[in-house]
Amino acid sequence: MADGSVPAASLAASGARYVGLAGAALLAVAGHLGGALPDAPLGVTPASIWRTPDGPATLTCWLVGTALLVGAWWSLRDGAPSTGWAYVTAGLWALPLLFTPPMGSRDVYSYACQGWTYAHGVDPYAVGVAAAGCPWVDTVAPIWRDTPAPYGPVFVLLAALAVGLGGGLTGTIVALRVIAVAGLLLAALCLPGLARAAGVPTRRAAWLALAGPLVGVHLVAGAHNDAVMLGLLLCGLLVAIRRPVRPGALPLAGGLLLAGALLGLAVTVKATAVVVVPFAVLAGVRRPYTVRALVRDGSWLVGGLVGAVLVTSVLSGLGFGWVGGLTHSGDSEQWTSPPTAVGFVVDYAGALVGRDPQAVPVVRAAALLLLAGVLVVLWWRTWRALRRLNDARVVVRGAALALVATVVLSPVFHPWYATWPLALLALTALRTTWYALPAAVAAFLALPDGTNLARFTKAPGALAMTALLLTVLLRATRRSRPG
Repeated sequence: MADGSVPAASLAASGARYVGLAGAALLAVAGHLGGALPDAPLGVTPASIWRTPDGPATLTCWLVGTALLVGAWWSLRDGAPSTGWAYVTAGLWALPLLFTPPMGSRDVYSYACQGWTYAHGVDPYAVGVAAAGCPWVDTVAPIWRDTPAPYGPVFVLLAALAVGLGGGLTGTIVALRVIAVAGLLLAALCLPGLARAAGVPTRRAAWLALAGPLVGVHLVAGAHNDAVMLGLLLCGLLVAIRRPVRPGALPLAGGLLLAGALLGLAVTVKATAVVVVPFAVLAGVRRPYTVRALVRDGSWLVGGLVGAVLVTSVLSGLGFGWVGGLTHSGDSEQWTSPPTAVGFVVDYAGALVGRDPQAVPVVRAAALLLLAGVLVVLWWRTWRALRRLNDARVVVRGAALALVATVVLSPVFHPWYATWPLALLALTALRTTWYALPAAVAAFLALPDGTNLARFTKAPGALAMTALLLTVLLRATRRSRPG
């Protein structure tokens, strides 16, 4: 049945819509009772939250609300009744979270202080927000007060704009949330075109990418800059895939330059977007798929990307100091990152025999080398498949798997990182369960005030993650054996 011809929402789908809305409302209540408020105490534990006057109500609303939202989203993971129904429901679920204090993390206060730093003539890549004298530094998590900004110049400019528009802290947070919602709206605008190109129902892609619990809590309420990155990333990929050559449209070179510029802007918000660029290059190549065509067409897209990075870096006056700031993103060590979890387990084993292997940085470095190899293999396989099939869906799938590999092998994982691969996996024909399930689990990892439960489950979490990795590797090995 065609995407637009699905009958009106069934009783079950209508029930899921209102169950999810109830869950979002409970999460909003949890945010008002115990969200990441500016004056909320730092360094709390789940037990200390429970002992506060509003603690039991906060944790109950958070747990029940998350369960309802996850359950409603999960029940329709194979597709909403229609595309319009998916968009309306995603909007309804986001609405209560638009008017709640920041939830799930305190990163938005880091954004505010980094924007204040730049707006007051200080280089946020040279000093931390504490040394810069940000008046809101007490709202920033202690681990990030003395580290330079790890985000690109475009996002620093957006944060400074939010400071200028907002004036005080509250206004700045509101402006940052509006910017995040604008990123989500751009992503929503691009999803139908990408879904058609990839040959998947838009009603399923929109539901998985926009209605998930991580979107409302972390990208809307938490105002994470991942929303802006995803909007620009999907837009750039769509332009590359469609290669405008119709009468009155941009010529091919202009379309590829535009695609590259959009991807460059995504990279200068959050550097993770760069792993999609090689696949976008493949999307822009015209037949016949030869090395010459790859160089000819890919050069335009890469030129647009390099131009966007250079222009924003130079015009902002910040240069490339943001590249050095990326090295501090691994300062947080949590078992939710598979390489970090393996490093923890090796350290635990070493402690049993009186050794201190300090394996975490070693395993992390090895995982990054492995990631580089995996990305090369994925690109090569996508190139070969594209030459056989001439189908945009192989490019989308390759880009999605590149983001999966990036999330799995990176030194750090926070719950909202799962939105990166989910946005592209929603555009593939892969079975939804294996990638929707991790996103559902990740929704339970952060409390409303930003407390990360991974901090309090270090040993059992590391052991469980390592066991899961070994199980996956064992099953993959068995499947690869002939016979």
